[in-house]
Amino acid sequence: MTKTLSFACVHFSVAFLVGYLMTGSVWVGGALALVEPACNTVAFHLHEKVWKRIELRRAAGPTPALAP
Repeated sequence: MTKTLSFACVHFSVAFLVGYLMTGSVWVGGALALVEPACNTVAFHLHEKVWKRIELRRAAGPTPALAP
């Protein structure tokens, strides 16, 4: 979870900076910094969970085929 929170902080900062530089508005930059990274942070967390499951399955080896 620490990695996810660290990623969120970086993402919030980048989103704000890009929004501000593109529009010149602190409000737009702030809105982008809150909405877009929040969505991506949740997506990143879920992405990590899925990949951990995939890695565990790969480490366990192939599952035997079901008999007909």
